[in-house]
Amino acid sequence: MAYTLLPSFVLPLLLITLASNMSGITMVAKARRLLELTLPELSKPELPSIPILPKVEIPDFPDFPEFEVPKFPELPSFPDLPELAKPSLPAIPALKPSTTSP
Repeated sequence: MAYTLLPSFVLPLLLITLASNMSGITMVAKARRLLELTLPELSKPELPSIPILPKVEIPDFPDFPEFEVPKFPELPSFPDLPELAKPSLPAIPALKPSTTSP
């Protein structure tokens, strides 16, 4: 037998939807009142001054000696390899246009 009752969340969801649709006009009016409201001017807060930090002395590093770069040995040459034959595809015969109409 089929389950014919509505799930339990449908009725509260329907009530919330209907209530929000009915109060939509008053929400616009309240927003309009907020836009037309004038607020008193507030004084800008003063930020404290930032203390001056002492300069950091960077120590002098000694010069490093330059190292010699070793030369890499040359690779031996490879013997000449014989060329391989390139594979060829068989020739495709040309198609003649048919004179019969479909």
